[in-house]
Amino acid sequence: MSWSPSSWRAFPIKQQPEYKDKEALKEIEQQLKNFPPLIFAGEARNLKADLAKAGRGEAFIIQGGDCAESFAAFNADTIKNLFKLILQMSVVVAYSSGKPVVKIGRLAGQFAKPRSSDFEEKNGEKLPSYRGDIINDIAFSAEAREPDPYRMVRAYYQSAATMNLLRAFSRGGLANLNEVHRWNLDFIKTHPIGQKYEEISCQIDKTMQFLKAAGLTPENTPQLKQTTVYTSHEALLLNYEEALTRVDSLSNDYYNTSAHMLWIGDRTRDLDGAHLEYFRGIKNPIGCKVGPTMQADELVELISALNPDNEEGKLNLIVRMGADKIDELFPPLLKAVKDAGKNVVWTIDPMHGNVEKSSTGFKTRDFDNILSEVRSFFKIHQENGTVAAGVHLEMTGENVTECTGSASCSITADDLSSRYHTQCDPRLNANQALELAFMISENF
Repeated sequence: MSWSPSSWRAFPIKQQPEYKDKEALKEIEQQLKNFPPLIFAGEARNLKADLAKAGRGEAFIIQGGDCAESFAAFNADTIKNLFKLILQMSVVVAYSSGKPVVKIGRLAGQFAKPRSSDFEEKNGEKLPSYRGDIINDIAFSAEAREPDPYRMVRAYYQSAATMNLLRAFSRGGLANLNEVHRWNLDFIKTHPIGQKYEEISCQIDKTMQFLKAAGLTPENTPQLKQTTVYTSHEALLLNYEEALTRVDSLSNDYYNTSAHMLWIGDRTRDLDGAHLEYFRGIKNPIGCKVGPTMQADELVELISALNPDNEEGKLNLIVRMGADKIDELFPPLLKAVKDAGKNVVWTIDPMHGNVEKSSTGFKTRDFDNILSEVRSFFKIHQENGTVAAGVHLEMTGENVTECTGSASCSITADDLSSRYHTQCDPRLNANQALELAFMISENF
């Protein structure tokens, strides 16, 4: 079947806004098509090679960031703190496993969110659901909830600014291994988990001193002072994604230049749907969420459609079953994919299957359930002789109180209201994310 960046428009589509001003929408789409790319095709190919290593067990993936990026909360410190947290988690895993860590941020484009309902009701008033800042506003009013195509331009510019900061942090000295102590975020330094991280930092200091004595320094060995953080987001708003899809001058292939990796959500992975049609034509490494309703034959067919050449590193299957379902539902899927001889990268999203409502009315996630699902994921792979390649987390470098539990910062339902800042779903704070990294390190 022929494919083009716009061929998805002939297919049924879910989770899309209805823009009233069609002419304004066309104008914005054309404007975006003339904007510079946010990433380059060669970078996406590098990520694909890194994901292939993780799929073979030669590396480990840490993918994490905001549930939904915000226009209002956009600032350099927030991005810097997430960057430092990803570096901290990577150091913990790399130090214990002896494997390189592939770092992927859920940022510089994670603005659109799928919703379980098209409408939201408060005090008897029914309005369209908030679908992320790229589409409408979180304020509960008819004007705020009206989809606005001009928001796509603002999302592009914020993504460009975020990419600029990420490149600066990655190459400008913050990633220097001599700065490993500086990555410890201020509000966790005095916590047991921060002190545990400091112990590893001291060991790395000794290693750096040895390397210096052997003649290897950050000045003559760039790997000691630089890193790469790739970007990713759910490609939900296809008008935006199409506009940023370009032909690579070297390979003559189509790449989505809004992020290094894009993924399809569990709600939009229909085999005959618009999102699958769009994804089958781009050459970026891609992801697909695998939820509790997925059937084995459906998954194998989905893999064949998204990765017809069975390339290593092309397709990242992101499992999101829930702690109470993964032991029952995941093994048959894993076996079917293994028996079919499909090359995939398996990662675990322990967040989306473990959402619950607290006694105080907040949407939350219990940290014990998150740990439990990750442990089950590793255990099932060990039993099947397959590779648990990484984790996919909604997390922040800020000191929020959105997920209950954890030994490092025992958050109760009563604590949630104190610093509950998420735009949509609850995120792990830095203490919880780092504690999870230490748990993961025990599996190597």
